[in-house]
Amino acid sequence: MPKDDLMPIGVFAQRSGLTSSALRFYADSGLLPPAEVDPVSGYRYYSADQLVRATVLRQLREIAMPLADVEAVLDSGADAASRLLDEHIAKVVGDAVAAQQKAATIKSVLGSVPSLPIAALKGPVLADAVEQVLTATAHEPGMPVLAGLRIEASHEAVTLTATDRYRLATRTLVPAEPPAQTWSGTVDGDELRAAAAEIRRSSLVRVEAVPHGIWFRVAGRKDRHCRLLSEDFPDYRLMLASLGEVTTRVTVSKELLLRTLEEHPGEHIGLHVADRGVNVVSADDEHPGTPLSSTATGPALRIWFELTTFYPAVSAAIGPDVMLDLRGHDQPVTIRSADRGDFTTLAMPIKAPCLNETTRNTP
Repeated sequence: MPKDDLMPIGVFAQRSGLTSSALRFYADSGLLPPAEVDPVSGYRYYSADQLVRATVLRQLREIAMPLADVEAVLDSGADAASRLLDEHIAKVVGDAVAAQQKAATIKSVLGSVPSLPIAALKGPVLADAVEQVLTATAHEPGMPVLAGLRIEASHEAVTLTATDRYRLATRTLVPAEPPAQTWSGTVDGDELRAAAAEIRRSSLVRVEAVPHGIWFRVAGRKDRHCRLLSEDFPDYRLMLASLGEVTTRVTVSKELLLRTLEEHPGEHIGLHVADRGVNVVSADDEHPGTPLSSTATGPALRIWFELTTFYPAVSAAIGPDVMLDLRGHDQPVTIRSADRGDFTTLAMPIKAPCLNETTRNTP
């Protein structure tokens, strides 16, 4: 190859983002040999065609991929390379989570601070409650607390709460043993979700608080530790206290409502409530409304939701029937079991699609 078509190692290093010493290392390891080596001076020269391989090599090393795996990716087809990348990232994430949990465990015992007993709960009941309430969490940049679950223990009950700002879910549990004292904290939702499987297999779980975390103590199984989040949880009690009076109430089969939502076209759900029940309507004239067998009391009302907000709120409800407590077209709707009051979800409506500016009515 003519020398005019080649780059000396310094120029190639600058264009590829790799240092000259790294290029020598990758040449010696066989990952990126130079296009030509001057037999007299030993100078190394690279071709422009090698820039893509060099750039990908650098990027793979930046995500801490071992050399053997880097070589496999570089020499594989697109499908195999993608699979190898997915496997590597899964391992990195798993190792990071394990290290994070181990660090939290170490911090929990530093200084030999004794744990604080919070409550004793039935494992399957607690696991179900955790999974139900966690449906209202969200991962949002700059707001890690929205991915957490708030636990509040009083002398009579333990309350779990989560919110993604457009939906709020809360469930109250009666402990197997009365809590010895009041306590509250926001637990990392991802770690709690992972712990739920172990909690579910235990007939009784004792919850204990330590600095920066809580322990779930289970007899005959591995105890699970979850980190506490330091950010302030949204003041949902203030929002609940400011809710207006319920003006319209609907009771409908959960299965029937969910099936109608699944078959409903579009991303916006309209509920038209009248004295004969509720009708699920569309934002256009091409799809007629779907009347549901239901009961309704109070003034007629039309209210709109995003499917991604309303469907999971209904899906998480307990029991065969759900009750919708409506306060107006621009006020949160309360979705709860028609015969059990320990789990409640609030969902924010949106402006009517005909306004050509569909936005959530955030609290």
